[in-house]
Amino acid sequence: MSIDRETFENTTEEELEGLSVPDRVLGFLGANEDRAFKAREIASQIGLEEGAVSTALSRLKERDLVEHKATYWAVTDDDDRLEGYSGYERATALFNDQLGEEDSESWREHAPDESHPSTENAQ
Repeated sequence: MSIDRETFENTTEEELEGLSVPDRVLGFLGANEDRAFKAREIASQIGLEEGAVSTALSRLKERDLVEHKATYWAVTDDDDRLEGYSGYERATALFNDQLGEEDSESWREHAPDESHPSTENAQ
């Protein structure tokens, strides 16, 4: 897999060597845990080929780290399972370094008081 020149120049060797394709896929899904994506959407967002992402998703599913329904993929909600996967910790650390750590209090401040109508129909 190739990377663009800007990434090459601005990324440390440790960051370039540290994350495998499954780690990157799982890190992306973990950072977007409230959503499910198609493989091509994930590939587009993290700059990888769709085939590589699809293979990674299948391997992650075998480890029960992601869930699959129709053409959509989401990270598992089993926190213990995720914590047991060392790649998830590395990916989370990298995303936190690049994007900043999530502030759950900030999320709560901006959360709506009522559920979205689409979630009411599912209950």
